[in-house]
Amino acid sequence: MPNIMDQLPFSSFPTSRIACGDVTLSVRRAGTGAPLVLLHGYPETALAWAQVAPALAQHFDVIVPDLRGYGASDAPPDDAGHSAYSKRQMGRDIVALLDALDLPRAHVLGHDRGARVAYRMALDHPDRVARLGVIEIIPTGSYWARWTAESALAAYHWTFLAQPSPLPERMIAADPQGYCDWTLASWTADKDLGVFDDAALAAYRAQMAEPARCAAMCADYRAGAGIDRALDDADIQAGRKIAAPMLFLHGNRGFPAKAGDPAAIWAELAEDITVATYDGGHFAMEEAPHEVISAALDFLADRT
Repeated sequence: MPNIMDQLPFSSFPTSRIACGDVTLSVRRAGTGAPLVLLHGYPETALAWAQVAPALAQHFDVIVPDLRGYGASDAPPDDAGHSAYSKRQMGRDIVALLDALDLPRAHVLGHDRGARVAYRMALDHPDRVARLGVIEIIPTGSYWARWTAESALAAYHWTFLAQPSPLPERMIAADPQGYCDWTLASWTADKDLGVFDDAALAAYRAQMAEPARCAAMCADYRAGAGIDRALDDADIQAGRKIAAPMLFLHGNRGFPAKAGDPAAIWAELAEDITVATYDGGHFAMEEAPHEVISAALDFLADRT
């Protein structure tokens, strides 16, 4: 496996702003080979991939956008039905990004909210996703359907952030850095911020303090509680499956590990599943970068 310390620093990846339909996304890109899109989650940005992307760029054309509403990408206002921040719309953003880069299809690897965008993209646009990787999630509809007292306490943010605007935004605004730090630390295995790079942590704190981006992140979860859940439920009821071969990677102390048999849950939406685990909590790329790189390279080996 490549030594991640010997690669081009992620900060040196060329960055551009690319029009993708009704939003412009901030995109980092480096490497050669088959295209590989990396999608981050909440409350992070593309910087979440800083310890992983350089090694993957030795083998792939690595494309790392900030999702709409996050990082340096546009943060449009939400709509009444929260479709503006649905994973269907975010998936369309990535399809538009591929179009703008003249790429017919790509491998897509996502973590957390980015993984939800990735699998919705694979369902809605099967011809655009060659191979799919999801890290540290089970499907949105399936998670809601299995909601228990334990999951409600562990994932309280699902209901908190989905409350009508502006309640969560106002509460977070009282101490955005404190809320950001609490969220990040509490989801790691060791319950501290030590795994996060200083520059990335500063970016996540700044993002949480920016009203438009805080509102966008809440809209992301409002969509998760409504339209995203409904789309998943409809697909499961209709027997639709993800066509692309899928890697499911999760931590032994993360959220999916507490959901019973997460691989069996994924079987409701996918048939060709490769399962891998790592020792850690929710933030795979920071807590177990070598394991993420190894799992991704093994899954994508000799596939262009």
